[in-house]
Amino acid sequence: MKKIPVGILGATGIVGQRFIQMLERHPWFEVSWLAASDRSEGRDYGDAARWRLKTPIPASVAKMRVSAAMPENAPKVIFAALDSGIAAELEPRFAEAGCAVISNSSALRMAKDVPLVIPEVNPDHIKLIECQSWRRKSGGFVVTNSNCSAMGLVLALAPLHKRFELETVMAVTMQAVSGAGYPGVASLDILGNVIPYIAKEEEKMEEETRKLLGTLNGAGVTLAPFKMSAQCNRVAVEDGHTESVSVKFKKKAQAAEILEAWAEFSGIPQVQKFPTAPEIPVRYVDAVDRPQPRFDVEFGGGMTTTVGRLRQCAVLDWKFTLLSHNTIRGAAGAALLNAELLKAEGYLE
Repeated sequence: MKKIPVGILGATGIVGQRFIQMLERHPWFEVSWLAASDRSEGRDYGDAARWRLKTPIPASVAKMRVSAAMPENAPKVIFAALDSGIAAELEPRFAEAGCAVISNSSALRMAKDVPLVIPEVNPDHIKLIECQSWRRKSGGFVVTNSNCSAMGLVLALAPLHKRFELETVMAVTMQAVSGAGYPGVASLDILGNVIPYIAKEEEKMEEETRKLLGTLNGAGVTLAPFKMSAQCNRVAVEDGHTESVSVKFKKKAQAAEILEAWAEFSGIPQVQKFPTAPEIPVRYVDAVDRPQPRFDVEFGGGMTTTVGRLRQCAVLDWKFTLLSHNTIRGAAGAALLNAELLKAEGYLE
């Protein structure tokens, strides 16, 4: 099969690097265009990017010239890894030019006509593409994935909401420093410390979780009606967001039923065997001290959410701990899985 050429906006950042790493041997897509800030434009990628990942830069990409962030010479499929302020300006520009923009940015996630998608959870929401003015004018569109802290949470909540209907969700996060990008948080601020504030993170978790678990209503999404409260903290962990979660259901649930819901959970990516899809989207570990980033964050190639410590909650109904890889499942991997869904549904022809 001839591979689809793709471009990466924000290619020199941490998430841009993850895109390059994950696309190196992808059977459907190949990197053909890279764009970044003005200071990187015109340079070879290997010279422009301060590579921070454990695998080397693919040789073909290292020699690729970084282009200006303009749609004129870009391919029709674009992965966007931009800061929200820049994304709000550039992503519509590329969509207007007829590009399929698959975004990791928060800029357009809560827009009424922009689908916020996790393919195992709400693949039907991609139909919102047809409501976008860009689609009608040029064929272009924007699809987004969620905030990195909402991603793992929603994968764990989705099978529970389907069976028992969520009434209240409370989540406390312990988020890895890689989520702040590079250079991120200064070492003197984070070493031996916990920072109980990440700008706009709590608002994103609360809004996006309800949109992802909401119901498509034609031209928009009706947010899921449960109450959601998040508290977000930055901790001295390299990769992996850990979350302590308490939930209350409308229907009574036994522990065995909750474990069964997680064990049986899968979606279109698993059924159709998408290249980036983990075989197990949510796994449960029995050990009393798991999940831990050191041991569990890479499971499923970083695309699986690991859950543990299910027990009754004295305030709500049940509580548990979950772990998700923030720059793979929570960022580049999520966007890549969305691209695979779009291709499977005929949107990238």
